Amino acid sequence: MSKELIDLMEQANALTPDEQLSLIAYLTQRLQRCEIKRKPSRSVMEFAGIAPNLLGGMDAQEYVRRIRSGEPLELEIEQMQSRKEE
Repeated sequence: MSKELIDLMEQANALTPDEQLSLIAYLTQRLQRCEIKRKPSRSVMEFAGIAPNLLGGMDAQEYVRRIRSGEPLELEIEQMQSRKEE
């Protein structure tokens, strides 16, 4: 939350219940006139192939297994990538 929003909430707490209702009505009417843009939903397929060489040729399942076990992989991935470039 922004500092401004926190300040406004504290100010709203100081208002009487009638004033709080008036504030809610004002904000509601104002927002009804605004067009709220929603983020478009994404398909997982949009990300296919986005980073094909990220693992340096290592099997993704093997990569996940080794990451979960805490094994360092950076050096091995660099070596696999350098072998591909040769």
